[in-house]
Amino acid sequence: MTPVVLIAEELAPAALDVLANDFDVRHVDGTDRPALLAALAEADAVIVRSATQIDAEAIAAAPRLKVVARAGVGLDNVDAAAATAKGVMVVNAPTSNIVSAAEQAIALLLAVARNTASASSALKNGEWKRSKYTGVELQGKTVGVVGLGRIGVLFAQRIAAFGTRLIAYDPYVQPARAAQLGVRLVGLEELLRESDFISIHLPKTPETVGLIGANELKIVKPGVRIVNAARGGLIDEQALADALEDGRVGGAGIDVYLKEPCTDSPLFKFDNVVATPHLGASTHEAQDKAGLAVAKSVKLALQGEFVPDAVNVQAGGVVAEEVRPLLPLAEKLGKVFTGVAGGVAASVTVEVKGDIVAHDVSVLKLAATKGLFASIVEEQVTYVNAPLIAADRGVEVELITSAEVGVHQNLVTVRGAKPSGRVVTVAGTVVNSGGRDHVKLTSVDDFDLEIEAVGVLIFFRYADRPGIVGTVGTFLGQAGVNIGAMQVARRAAGGEALMTLTVDTGISAELLQQAAASIGATAAATVDLTDD
Repeated sequence: MTPVVLIAEELAPAALDVLANDFDVRHVDGTDRPALLAALAEADAVIVRSATQIDAEAIAAAPRLKVVARAGVGLDNVDAAAATAKGVMVVNAPTSNIVSAAEQAIALLLAVARNTASASSALKNGEWKRSKYTGVELQGKTVGVVGLGRIGVLFAQRIAAFGTRLIAYDPYVQPARAAQLGVRLVGLEELLRESDFISIHLPKTPETVGLIGANELKIVKPGVRIVNAARGGLIDEQALADALEDGRVGGAGIDVYLKEPCTDSPLFKFDNVVATPHLGASTHEAQDKAGLAVAKSVKLALQGEFVPDAVNVQAGGVVAEEVRPLLPLAEKLGKVFTGVAGGVAASVTVEVKGDIVAHDVSVLKLAATKGLFASIVEEQVTYVNAPLIAADRGVEVELITSAEVGVHQNLVTVRGAKPSGRVVTVAGTVVNSGGRDHVKLTSVDDFDLEIEAVGVLIFFRYADRPGIVGTVGTFLGQAGVNIGAMQVARRAAGGEALMTLTVDTGISAELLQQAAASIGATAAATVDLTDD
């Protein structure tokens, strides 16, 4: 029987051509729920964009379904967990819009530099005022790139052609990798002080929301022009409006907003602000690339071939059943490592101990690598692209195994050294209780723990003394943060201690630092595991 590929939303002709000769291609309006569910009954694959919801109900209605493909970057409308539970592969097009996004940032920067939008508007209104709209050249100017992920790199490569000097802030990129790109890595404060132009290319995380606020905008180089075509909320919009009002910021190009759709912003009143309605991925090429990429992935999947953009490797059937419970453990350990370390080490070792090494555990290195970068890069990190992301940032990840069985039947450890020489170690295991697997942290920096890796984790290091637990509990309680579990580990009374908490909701970087200050903590970190 010829496999059925169901197209639930419009795809480019080239994408349909990839499928036409090998499959029974059928079409349905994905927004017509009854029609969609009926059509899924015979589908081996379904391709959607953003309007069609492929949730647990839709997956249950498709007994033959082998692959769900979204022609786009995100997976907000696809229940990947439900798909994985049914053995259905999920794919998307994670790099389809990166060129378009980088070019949008370039377009905004140029438009702000030359006052293009306001001059065009004035001329169309019958005003010929050349001197009013005198701009500035890019040549010889310093451009600060905040975030050197794939889009940030593409932006840097393109803006370099204008004869600019490039500096960048990205704590998760190694200096050697930045040097290869002709970019000098600096701290955020130095970037703000030195840059004539600033372009932001960061993911939106609790740590990056409001990264550039009122305090940061007080130290920028007077007249700086700022572009944000990454994610809304990375710049405090009101603080930026205030800086534009007093003239410290000379202009801004904004494509994204804290709340979207956005038709009312304090930024819209300024002639030296170029504002666009989130057009970063809105090119014909990006849309066509997305459709073509997922069509190729669907064809590979239905033919039993390797799928480069598979998001849920578990559905691929290549991981031993005994190893699968350790996948979320390794990924969570990677996330915890990055959170505790405050960055990625140049070299990371993933150590697997126990009788599990009788199986192929190489996928655990992938899972840990995925976790290392999951919360710090713009693009979605998968088991497939994680090694490339690591290589792009000059991070080497090594796997070592040992059949030695210690206190725990199986133990996974992630270890790495920061450029400062500080060695960070996190370890954990999986415990089956009540018929359910529980991922547990067993140590952080050689402090022994036994706490479940769920929700939001908070870590404080401090000098052991009476009253600390009560102080932290009171502080978080007054802030409306509910504590689910707490554990204190120490090597000796009165020595250094590590407090680990699980809380129900995330906390801001500002609140974390305030909590740390309340107990005189020497280090503090938070790791969000709620999506795992």
